[in-house]
Amino acid sequence: MPLATGARVAALTLAAAAASLLVLAPGPAAGQGRDAPAESYAAPRTAWGDPDLQGIWSNTTSTPFERPAEFGERAFLTDEEFAAAQADAVARVQAAEVSSNEGSTAGPDHWYEHLGRVSNRTSQVVDPPDGQVPALTAEARERHIIGTVNRERLAMPFDSWEDLSPWDRCITRSIPGSMFPTFYNNNYQILQIPGYVVILYEMIHDARIIPIDGRPALDGGVRQWMGDSRGHWEGDTLVVEVGNFTDQTPLHPVRGEPSQVAHSADLRVVERFTRVDPYSIEYEVTIDDPRTFVRDWTVALPLTSAGAPDHMLEYACQEGQQAVRNILSGARAQERRAAAADAGR
Repeated sequence: MPLATGARVAALTLAAAAASLLVLAPGPAAGQGRDAPAESYAAPRTAWGDPDLQGIWSNTTSTPFERPAEFGERAFLTDEEFAAAQADAVARVQAAEVSSNEGSTAGPDHWYEHLGRVSNRTSQVVDPPDGQVPALTAEARERHIIGTVNRERLAMPFDSWEDLSPWDRCITRSIPGSMFPTFYNNNYQILQIPGYVVILYEMIHDARIIPIDGRPALDGGVRQWMGDSRGHWEGDTLVVEVGNFTDQTPLHPVRGEPSQVAHSADLRVVERFTRVDPYSIEYEVTIDDPRTFVRDWTVALPLTSAGAPDHMLEYACQEGQQAVRNILSGARAQERRAAAADAGR
């Protein structure tokens, strides 16, 4: 993953401070299903009458992506478990703020967004009922894992820039990966004009333009890193259908198998954005790729208002930066040392 620049360090510091406040944002009381839509809530409208999703939102959450085994098929925490989860999240943030260690994959602990929305869900994966990503198909098990996070399963050494993921190369995390929370930079700015919704992603600075004017999808021969998005309104919910993907990105670039295996070009994604209260959007996404997974699966997580900021700071990442060159040159150096050792035997 690209190294942080001065601008990015400043952004991370502010993001960590903002994340520590999110748990204090007004919302439903503990144990009342705080991720469920409020029945009496009416979403605000834009000047032209569409439900208003605009603002800067964070999807940082303490909820694990897949459900811990001890919960089985139980989708929600009890009141006592929820209170304990809140206290644990606050303790992690407080510990991170004074930590000077180097962290793990992505830098020291104080860079991370540890808190965000404390949900009463037991996992972000809400279907299948066990909260687990479905098994891979036989075809998918033969594909390589994309990226450098899960190094144990990588085919080493790196022979080409193509062995690094588009995220490593500062291109994209694709869809739905760009909508899943990671270590930090979990902010999203949503803008609307008549006929379009635009999502600006802090991580990798993607900007996705979603037509909602009824135009047809692109021809199937046109493949794009983030697919081809087409949206429409179902009541107050923005429904976005995405197709025309490449087969060069994983579903979730920071997860291990099976999420980090390259999906097929047949991937279809359906997203749902619903404003559920003044401070929250419920985001739900269903992944359908029968060449990769034995069944479709669904993730749900909250987008929480980031408060007063009216813009996001720059994520200073450019293709390659120094990482690609250094990784490839390091791999060649390893090969030279191995060859010299063999010759000396």
